[in-house]
Amino acid sequence: MMRRIFSFAAVLLLAFGAQAQTGRNLPDFAELAERQGQVVVNISTTQIHRNPSAQVFPFDENDPMAELFRHFTPWAIPGIPQEFESRSLGSGFIISADGYILTNAHVVEGADEVTVRLNDKREYRAKTVGSDKRTDVALIKIEASGLPAARLGDPSRLRVGEWVAAIGSPFGFENSITAGIVSAKGRSLPQENYVPFIQTDVAINPGNSGGPLFNMNGEVVGINSQIYSRSGGYMGLSFAIPIDVAMDIQNQLRSSGKVSRGRMGVVIQEVTKELAESFGLEKPMGAIVNSVEKGGPAEAAGIEPGDVILRFDGKPIASSADLPRIVASSRPGSRVRVLVWRKGAQRELTLTVGEVKEERHVAQRQSKSPRAGQQANRLGLIVSELTEEQCKQLQVSGGLLVEDIRGNVARADLRPGDVILALINRGVRTEIKSVDQFNKLLSQFGRAANVTLLVRRGDMQTFITIRGIGD
Repeated sequence: MMRRIFSFAAVLLLAFGAQAQTGRNLPDFAELAERQGQVVVNISTTQIHRNPSAQVFPFDENDPMAELFRHFTPWAIPGIPQEFESRSLGSGFIISADGYILTNAHVVEGADEVTVRLNDKREYRAKTVGSDKRTDVALIKIEASGLPAARLGDPSRLRVGEWVAAIGSPFGFENSITAGIVSAKGRSLPQENYVPFIQTDVAINPGNSGGPLFNMNGEVVGINSQIYSRSGGYMGLSFAIPIDVAMDIQNQLRSSGKVSRGRMGVVIQEVTKELAESFGLEKPMGAIVNSVEKGGPAEAAGIEPGDVILRFDGKPIASSADLPRIVASSRPGSRVRVLVWRKGAQRELTLTVGEVKEERHVAQRQSKSPRAGQQANRLGLIVSELTEEQCKQLQVSGGLLVEDIRGNVARADLRPGDVILALINRGVRTEIKSVDQFNKLLSQFGRAANVTLLVRRGDMQTFITIRGIGD
């Protein structure tokens, strides 16, 4: 009996010892939260919306009934536009002792007033130095000195599975810390070609945007920017902008107030296993050139449709998503070497990097009022043919302007102002010239068919697939 008791006690001791050993291996975020929480700030913004077309007040301002109607009806006094305020919350972190702060561009976009609240409850009015929508990075400044500044880490040294933590103000709850692991690196998101996102399972919610992502050394390795959600709240997928990308953007914003990006003037696609075999590549890698912009940097360098770009400026192109980021980070006007695969052999070319221009919303509508009476096509689109002036400005021979979007097609990320250039079906590309032609092409598809469109947005072209076009 005593032998059984001693054996049971030994098992318990081993179990408690294993639990203690496991406990020692779990990360402790208390010191990180205490030391680094002071560099995190709460950002609140106010935007004033004005309605100059408010209905006219039906009474003279001196009429006794005026006061009653002014408070209880939506009428406006002539000459005084209606206006209201909207407020939003976000996070940020201090990067220099003299008051420079990094956050997301969408946190301060359109704000008439930006207020920064420090960890010690001091509040400052901030000015926006500059912002970049393409990377969602903004630099703001408060008039202060002697502030604690964040220590910056190296995102390239992050490993998948490594512990990370976020500090921010989810739903306005200041200095909340959440933790998780790095789920993946170098993630590409739809319509986000310039950022190799860090994917984590750290709980990020509205109000965390713009806050820092820390490694276990207390160094900032990213800016929490986006979540994947069907409900609007955290669902286990969050994405952060690597801090080296953000610091490059802020350096340009601080020095010139804008961001310059390189461009080469090509439309590319991913190299699949089947395409790699047909092109004679040992494995899927690089980016296939679908088309080359006439008069662009790539054409001047001798790049041709069908080339597979393997290296750009000495940097390998593992997948097509790598190329836009690497080209964009190149200095406009610089000369770089481009390694391409053409007809079963490698060829090195020299390219002078162009510059990405600011996005132009060329597609100005012909009608100043919504086309309420116009019927949408099978895709839920109201489109119109480009004018000669618009074609000239876009340097295209034709296309359809997206005037309005109705129904489920909004899921495909089409936007009013986009220009539909072509329809691709089973490898056949058909240039779109007229509304009638477009509708006839759509009539040939079944309800469950997928339709791929070549779309012009500003100075960029992209392929957008609409899944299940319906009736």
